Amino acid sequence: MSAEESEHSPLPFEPNKKRQKPAKAKSQPPAQSKESGRQTTKQPPFNKEEMAIPKVVSQRMIRRVAAFCGIPTALGISTLIVSYLLTIYTDIRLAPIAVLLVNMALFGLGVLGITYGVLSASWDEDRVGNWLGVAEFGINWGRMVDVWRETRQKKV
Repeated sequence: MSAEESEHSPLPFEPNKKRQKPAKAKSQPPAQSKESGRQTTKQPPFNKEEMAIPKVVSQRMIRRVAAFCGIPTALGISTLIVSYLLTIYTDIRLAPIAVLLVNMALFGLGVLGITYGVLSASWDEDRVGNWLGVAEFGINWGRMVDVWRETRQKKV
């Protein structure tokens, strides 16, 4: 699926139609209902069910984030432990800057893994995608860039 195809096929959890924003009225306090005495407010344009990410998709994202973030983070923590044990129990002396740079690189990969885990998951409920998620990343990145461009055009 290319970025052009993704423009025409909305995600399952996206609302089908874009609703028009209501015209801004003069600021008035919310109307009070006579029976209950509570204030009533206007309902938002989309309800929670329309905006919620399906459970299948969110579970897929969580698994990918756990793998792409968890593995580098665990290796970063292991680097600290191994370098400490090597320093204490053996005659091997590691340069502190080397340990720091390796640790920072692994923790940095862990941070990037959060983003890659979310963007590499298939956002379509019916399509699982492959285990690395390169194609899904391209599709989802394209969708995100399109939304950024639309938002920027609306502001200008």
